[in-house]
Amino acid sequence: MSRRKKGEAITGWVVVDKPVGPTSSDVVNRVRRLFNAQKAGHAGTLDPLATGILPVALGEATKTVPFVIDATKAYRFTIRFGLATTTDDAEGEVARESARRPSNAEIEAAFPRFRGQIQQIPPAFSAIKVDGERAYARARAGEAVELAARPVTIHEIALVSRPDEDHADLEISCSKGTYVRSLARDLALALGTVGHVSALRRTRHGPFGEDAAIPLDKLCALGHIAPAPGLGTHLLPLETALDDIPALAVSGEDAARLRKGQGVLLRGRDAPILSGSVLATHRGDPVALTEYGKGELRPVRVFNLVS
Repeated sequence: MSRRKKGEAITGWVVVDKPVGPTSSDVVNRVRRLFNAQKAGHAGTLDPLATGILPVALGEATKTVPFVIDATKAYRFTIRFGLATTTDDAEGEVARESARRPSNAEIEAAFPRFRGQIQQIPPAFSAIKVDGERAYARARAGEAVELAARPVTIHEIALVSRPDEDHADLEISCSKGTYVRSLARDLALALGTVGHVSALRRTRHGPFGEDAAIPLDKLCALGHIAPAPGLGTHLLPLETALDDIPALAVSGEDAARLRKGQGVLLRGRDAPILSGSVLATHRGDPVALTEYGKGELRPVRVFNLVS
């Protein structure tokens, strides 16, 4: 006899404005408890010192997490020039100093070499695995961690403000896998100095932006009001994460086939316009994420939504 899952079958996305301090896992656990959801996950880690957009998936929405992980992200961050740290952010110990401070013109002149696809070496203090162990665990143990460069894409990079000669505020949009700490480190080196990230905020993650986010403390406050109907207003539909994927309404019979893991042949005008990933729906409700090919919808992720 299977064990009954704890919690309720809550499905949707909650866009949390993460504060400084908690880990991404801490935030996910708080949101899951607030909604009393059976399962939860997030779509991209934010370091404890970072703030901003952390999309949390509940229930069947966790099946759409890979689509959000692959999405473009946007960040606003501050480089502190003149000090390199062991972690490439303000949490680490000072490892190197430099008296040089670049001008605004020099900073902007360096941007072209960081736009587009670049090769980036992740920070030693990162979650990347080295021989089965997290790099940060090896680094904390005093080991010299050498990580291979990997391709990432910086779509846009701009200088926003210069509070003083030691600091520069920048904004970027980038691909998955981009480490802002590495970008700050490498930009400072390209400018003939050293530097680290002293503040970092994610302002957008795929379809989720600051306009849809709620600060974690406000969400927790709503959860402490009994009853707590206000929580539901911050639960976005599962399909919010799939705004770039075409949707196709299917019949009840075809929906049943897809839910059983069976393919559905398309006929008529629908077939020619489809390509790749397709969200199959029935009466407005998500049925399955499918792949279209050779005239057939093949289910990849089936959604078991409770009516």
